[in-house]
Parts: sequence; structure tokens; C-alpha cells
Amino acid sequence: MSEVTIKDKTFKTFIPEADLLRRVKEVANQISRDFEGKNPLLLAVLNGSFIFAADLMRYITIPCEISFVKLASYQGIASTGEIKEVIGLNEDITNRAVIIVEDIVDTGATMKRMIEKLGTRSPASLDI
Repeated sequence: MSEVTIKDKTFKTFIPEADLLRRVKEVANQISRDFEGKNPLLLAVLNGSFIFAADLMRYITIPCEISFVKLASYQGIASTGEIKEVIGLNEDITNRAVIIVEDIVDTGATMKRMIEKLGTRSPASLDI
């Protein structure tokens, strides 16, 4: 099992890369089936989801687009409880299928705020 230390934290491999990529491909295949003919917009939440979003997009077989938003609710490794929009969405999502790509959902507060805010912009659908 591999190990890496960053500053004062040591991390060990929990899930092998091959297993992760297999699951990414499965999710991409499901998106390709479920959104056939819809040209979905992947809305990746920075910073955590960008590598996963890039891997996911590589394996999606239907036309799709990607955009990024950056929200902040953490200071260091602790949640402040307040959600700030650091980089917002510039695309028009009216009547678009939107797939939110997020790395970790802890309390759901950030996701709840995103769904509420995106819902006011008349997307055809919102999926996570």
C-alpha cells in the first residue's frame, strides 16, 4: 500500500487507482445512456472535483460540455457554516440538463444552496 505525506498529514491508498477508474467509466456509461440526445452541462465544483470531472468527461460518449464554479464553506479543514460563491456560473442553463459534479458532500448545505440557486435559472433538469 502506498503512502504520501503532505505537510503534517500522511495518506495511505484506500482504493486502488484501477478500481476508481473502473467506477468512473461505469458512471460515465450511465450518464451517456441517461442523457443520450441532451448535451448535458457538467458543472464541476472546484477545487476538489476537477480531476474526477476531467476523468469522467473523457469517458462520456455523448456530446457534453463542462463549466466550473467555486464555492467556499471551509477555512482550512473546518466548515465555517457559511457558503460563499467565489467563482460563479457564466453559462445560460435555461432548458439544459445540468449534472453537478462534486467531490465530497458532508452536511449537504453547499449542495442545497447550489440546487436552490441553479433552480432559479430554469434548467431542464438538475442531477448530482
